[in-house]
Amino acid sequence: MEMTKIVVPDTPLGLRAHVTWADRHRLRDYAQIGQKLFIQRFVIYSAAILLTGFYYDWGTAAFYFAAVILCELFDFKVFHSVLKRKSLTPRVFRKDMAQVYIGTFFSALTISMFCVSIARLQGLGGGHFFPLFMLVSASIFAAMNNHHFLLVLALRLFIYVAAILYIPIRDVVIVQPPLTSEIWMSLFTVLFVLGFIVELARNFLVGYSVQLASRIELENEHKRALSAIDAKTRFLATVSHELRTPLTSIKGALDMINSGVLGKPPDKMGRLLEMAGRNSDRLGDLVGDLLFLQSSDAGHMTLNKERLDLGRLAHDAVEQTLPYAQRVNVTIRVDATLDEHWIEGDKKRIEQVLLNLLSNAAKFSNAGGDVRVTVETLDDEVYLRVRDEGIGIPKGTETHIFEEFFQIDSQDDRQFEGSGLGLSISKRIVEAHGGQITYDSELGVGTTFVVVFDAAETAP
Repeated sequence: MEMTKIVVPDTPLGLRAHVTWADRHRLRDYAQIGQKLFIQRFVIYSAAILLTGFYYDWGTAAFYFAAVILCELFDFKVFHSVLKRKSLTPRVFRKDMAQVYIGTFFSALTISMFCVSIARLQGLGGGHFFPLFMLVSASIFAAMNNHHFLLVLALRLFIYVAAILYIPIRDVVIVQPPLTSEIWMSLFTVLFVLGFIVELARNFLVGYSVQLASRIELENEHKRALSAIDAKTRFLATVSHELRTPLTSIKGALDMINSGVLGKPPDKMGRLLEMAGRNSDRLGDLVGDLLFLQSSDAGHMTLNKERLDLGRLAHDAVEQTLPYAQRVNVTIRVDATLDEHWIEGDKKRIEQVLLNLLSNAAKFSNAGGDVRVTVETLDDEVYLRVRDEGIGIPKGTETHIFEEFFQIDSQDDRQFEGSGLGLSISKRIVEAHGGQITYDSELGVGTTFVVVFDAAETAP
């Protein structure tokens, strides 16, 4: 995906036939800062107008106060409309930009005429500090806050600069002072300040363009990441569904043969069929895990919550894991009282977490090892701990242990390879319930996984 280019508007009003990412964000940024500074601008204008009325003429002050209010209300309406809009079509964008230009023109013109009026009220050759200060301040304010569109900034500065130049030039033309007069010095000072304003405006314009380019690149990176996730999700969904149908047929055939309905197979064949049955179960579990990941990535994880006794679920999960634990010569003990450790959760999903943790604990335990499961309630939280006496988790894998398809490089020769999905799925399920899953491990000593849920009210 190519990076969106930031371009200077190439039509009279800067209105293209389509609305780019940059267009949308420039307009929203312009509206946000305009709305944010509404009160600040109003206070500044009000103070300037009050000073004008007090020192010069209340009629002039009242007239320009009304004009400023109208301009500000118009701008506020435009800003509000832009910010509340969810989508932006080319037609609407052209309308918004036209209103921005109109608002800019009349606002800048009102402020400029106000300052020129003050200068005329002051008379000739007075230095005109107050109106020139107001115009220079307005120009700096525009450079700092109107740099989102080049033509908007140029229009506002053009009007301000024209007014700034008009005031000292008018004095020079009418008074015709000698070159040594301070009237000329005021004009030269104004020219110097204008150079500073232009450079300031250029820096803000360039700085914003660089910032916007960075935001666009981040947005594109985000889109590429989402595209990759979507591709992975679709791949997992396709593969999983394509595997499920033939796998179901294979498992059904194996179950029928192993049941003896078709006659008892020879001993050697029976062992092979038993192995095939176990492997088909493993494949079935893998397909189920892949489908779960696909559903989770798509945001379709549905939780059917009910009041659950985590202690009872722990006992049931241990019972289901015992055949596997016995096969690998691992003892599982559970320390959890019944009807005391209540949570709100999806029974099927919580059982999935328990079975994942128990099977992992048994798988990575040394022969003759001991796995202990404990459940306790402390304050408003229920703690599930699964401790093994296995190989431990190496240092440096803390940030990867819950990632999809991550597997610990074990020297275990009992062929208990897994898909690397169990812990990732468990983490997703726990966090979907508002819980946390962590672990503590020492290499060669063992690992303890800790799952924390919010406690539910005590069952009646």
